[in-house]
Amino acid sequence: MISIFLAGCNSKASENTPEPSTVGNPSTTVGDIKTLRLSWPKDIGPLNPHEYTPNEFFAQGMYYEPLIDYGEGGKLVPKLAESWDISEDGKQYTFHLRQNVKFSDGSDFDSSVVQKNFDTILANRDMHSWLGLISQIEKTEAVDAHTFKITLKNRYYPALQEFAVVRPLRFLGAAGFPDDGNTAKGIKSPITTGPWVLSEYKKDDIAVFTRNDNYWGTKPKINTIIIKVIPDGEARVLALEKGDIDLIWGEGVISLDSFVSLRDSGKFETSISDPVASRALIVNTAKGPFADLNVRLALQHAVNKQALVQGVTNNVEKAADTIISSNFPYANVGLKPYDYNLETAKSLLDQAGWKLPDGKTIREKDGKPLEIELVYMGPDQIEKPMAAAIQSDLKQIGVSLKTTGVERELRNKRMETADFDLLFWGTYGAPYDPHSFVSTNYEPGYGIFESQQGLSMKDELHQQMKDVLLTVNEEERQKLYTSIFTTLHEQAVYLPISYLTNIAVYPSYVKDFKFPAHRDETPFDSIDFQK
Repeated sequence: MISIFLAGCNSKASENTPEPSTVGNPSTTVGDIKTLRLSWPKDIGPLNPHEYTPNEFFAQGMYYEPLIDYGEGGKLVPKLAESWDISEDGKQYTFHLRQNVKFSDGSDFDSSVVQKNFDTILANRDMHSWLGLISQIEKTEAVDAHTFKITLKNRYYPALQEFAVVRPLRFLGAAGFPDDGNTAKGIKSPITTGPWVLSEYKKDDIAVFTRNDNYWGTKPKINTIIIKVIPDGEARVLALEKGDIDLIWGEGVISLDSFVSLRDSGKFETSISDPVASRALIVNTAKGPFADLNVRLALQHAVNKQALVQGVTNNVEKAADTIISSNFPYANVGLKPYDYNLETAKSLLDQAGWKLPDGKTIREKDGKPLEIELVYMGPDQIEKPMAAAIQSDLKQIGVSLKTTGVERELRNKRMETADFDLLFWGTYGAPYDPHSFVSTNYEPGYGIFESQQGLSMKDELHQQMKDVLLTVNEEERQKLYTSIFTTLHEQAVYLPISYLTNIAVYPSYVKDFKFPAHRDETPFDSIDFQK
């Protein structure tokens, strides 16, 4: 399951995607001062709200709407549901749907179409099993035209956060469904309640979105969005410099060196988001040197995170003190960061019995050298230089670090079997964390649970992780999260390295740019132009 999730939840491309229309020269549209032009590395896909690859997250996010939205600081706010009630036992969620909402074809948004969408989602549970909520849903019911009820098998507090995810819990108009109602086989057309409608499309070339002037909510300030497919990052930079596009935005859409070069040119405005996820090393406590807490603590003090983010990411990423950033729900628990201190690291290794023999550079214990391995994604342009820098850091305290770059499939296999000492890993981000983070810690089969088997308090820790997902009481939930994060931190189970961020580059005439709190949402609705 994690292999699927980390690979972007790949699934078979739909064979019944509607034929794309042909778009003409986009310059005829660009003359409108309210037209935003940008590029993306891939085609947007068929805009199926319930499918995965080749549908692009950002396109599904900008196009379709959820019942609940994920706001700043993880605050959950109404979207297509005006309000909701939760039963005392935490199993029933009753949504009061927003009235007078129309789909882009003029049809009504009501409980019957919500039911239709849930029917096809639940008919394909296996496809969506990565999302905890899907397996918890016992039944759904259209109570009346504007009331929709969902009954869960168990209490599951993250349900509300998961209603805000980009896929698959968003809503297609009834006329967009295939005749058999199963959207896993494709859709007839992308009918939405959202602020944009797809007006022109040429596969692997261009997509034009026009403002939906019948949109129920606050209308975007711009009229048109043109998205041009440009696979190469440097070509994307050149397009911005030539004035062919107005915005570069996202994670990994250009190199960090290019971002810094554009920022330092003085020709563009640049922005870096708050943390959207964490980059870290999983530390295997179950075997080898890291079964000793003092060795794990020595690692925390030996790695120069500030030098890593400065040297490898040009300070675009921020050094991480905790495995989940404090801007996430329940994660601001006042943990004291580990400082970079080589002398402390050396002292901890001494206490663990790893001594540095005279005339040698590698510590030994019982005649065995202190050798560990770090597994990273071979093609990753961030992990590879970071691995080399960590290797240099650990050499200074007498630790021999072997760095092993592998392809994604082998990396996932080694992770799932806990076949590593250290392994690069990333958290899921908003709106999935922290609940998705804790669920992957206590569930066997991911490799994280297996790597924590060296902890003396592992059973209590993993029980707390199970309990926190079932809590109804907010105070108790925060108490459990505080205990979980404190234990993970004090036991040095992870080495947090940096917080992943979104970047944006745009000319000065682009105004009101704002990063959404949700990792996979888009900033288009707030943007304005002043040319």
